[in-house]
Amino acid sequence: MISETMENAVNEQINKEMYSAYLYLSMSSYFESINLKGFANWMYVQYQEEVEHAMKFYEHLKNRGGKLKLFAINEPPSEWKSPLDVFQATLKHEQFITKSINELVDIAESEKDRAAYNMLQWFIDEQVEEEANDEEIIAQLEMVEESRNGLLMLDRELAKRGAAAD
Repeated sequence: MISETMENAVNEQINKEMYSAYLYLSMSSYFESINLKGFANWMYVQYQEEVEHAMKFYEHLKNRGGKLKLFAINEPPSEWKSPLDVFQATLKHEQFITKSINELVDIAESEKDRAAYNMLQWFIDEQVEEEANDEEIIAQLEMVEESRNGLLMLDRELAKRGAAAD
């Protein structure tokens, strides 16, 4: 049985993961609008992953006898200044999610909820990967600066990303 404190925190995390999905779908749409289909693909895969993350939390909640509570999802932005601006916003958002996961770990530790603690280890590893991916793309965007050729090469590279199997 999951504690009320942990149940509430997991429900809040589900909302954050669904907001992440909305954000990345909005970013994908932005990239479509400026004809960067590879970037759009990368963000669409991000969107799919975030929905999967929300569902992992839901399954944990359900399996532990918790009750799902769905909150309203905030509207994400829909315009950015540049691809670099998008990825800087992405990194900032992932850092926010990392902080939130760490806070869940703190709750699991204080509640002595070993099942939640164990489940959250996967998310800790996932967040390291998420931030590293964003930092790598930011570095590449900074390298190409205003080069349209460089941007198109990076777009082609990001087009290769497929949905990850968890």
